[in-house]
Amino acid sequence: MLDGFSPIVLGSAKLANRFALAPMTRNRVATDGTATPQVAEYYRQRASAGLIVTEAIYPSRQAQSFLGTPLLTDDEQAASWRQVTDAVHDAGAVIYAQLMHGGRVFSPDNDLTPVAPSAVRTPEQIFTPSGMRDMPVPRAMTEEDIRATIDDFVRAARLAVDAGFDGVELHGANGFLIQQFFCAKANLRTDRWGGSIENRIRFAVEVVAAVAEAIGPERTALRISPASPIMGIEEVDTEALYRALFSALAPLGLAFVDLREWPGRRRLTQELRALWPGKLVLNPHAQETSRPPHVEAREALDSGLADVVAFAEAFLANPDLPRRIAQAGPYNEPDPATFYGGTTGYTDYPFLGD
Repeated sequence: MLDGFSPIVLGSAKLANRFALAPMTRNRVATDGTATPQVAEYYRQRASAGLIVTEAIYPSRQAQSFLGTPLLTDDEQAASWRQVTDAVHDAGAVIYAQLMHGGRVFSPDNDLTPVAPSAVRTPEQIFTPSGMRDMPVPRAMTEEDIRATIDDFVRAARLAVDAGFDGVELHGANGFLIQQFFCAKANLRTDRWGGSIENRIRFAVEVVAAVAEAIGPERTALRISPASPIMGIEEVDTEALYRALFSALAPLGLAFVDLREWPGRRRLTQELRALWPGKLVLNPHAQETSRPPHVEAREALDSGLADVVAFAEAFLANPDLPRRIAQAGPYNEPDPATFYGGTTGYTDYPFLGD
């Protein structure tokens, strides 16, 4: 059995415990994409986690799915995150920046044209200030686009390290660009970036390898969500694809892989856990219906399925979640109406004893 409150080393960082704050878009940054003191306070409050992974930070405006979300494209934006990393480190936690390219998941309010593996629009809609709207048809990426995007990730990773982050997690989950390359129905390419599984994982492998070379594999991680249908993704060869992906990534010596489990797919998670030789951070959803965090954590850790367990909405609503897990609750209920933007539902959830 693993004790959730025992330390663990992930790459170059030692975590005080085995609980992680999963990445969640909160739409609370400044209009220019910089972090604010309120953002620093939000993460500081949740630094009882051993590991914090930030909301998605975009390496370019072309990558930005949702307006009002953070960017990491220049020194000024990097400097704004120093207040966040300092606050989290002072409170004793490790913090990774999640870097994401949205690909075809793109607001029609953005004045740029989205790019994706192929010109295939996602069937889902996106929230905008004027309500839910269809997303535009993306432009198929050229070879030059792909190389430029890899370079954008590398530049953002270096800026993240300059900003004091302990590492970066590349977002390969939830229907965004990296997973779009995985999906044969979103990736219709006939060149070396599409078709076979080897070709469809190539973009992910090259992005991860390039970032690992730039900042060190011990500070590099990848987030995945096998079998997730989010944003219109349909994976028809999940096990074979992730087996090939893990085989290609294993020699790199990454800090960890972060797996967002799709509800009810525990058997798949177990099969993939057996294939991954490194550390695994798991955002667990063993059943179709939600279970209390202490139940999910205990089962994932005691079975050896996870080295670290990550929670999203539970951590959003319970800034002192590890303490609540230790005593099996009680838990604050998250309010979905305040998940994004606004002044409430961010740094005002109560701690135990408040």
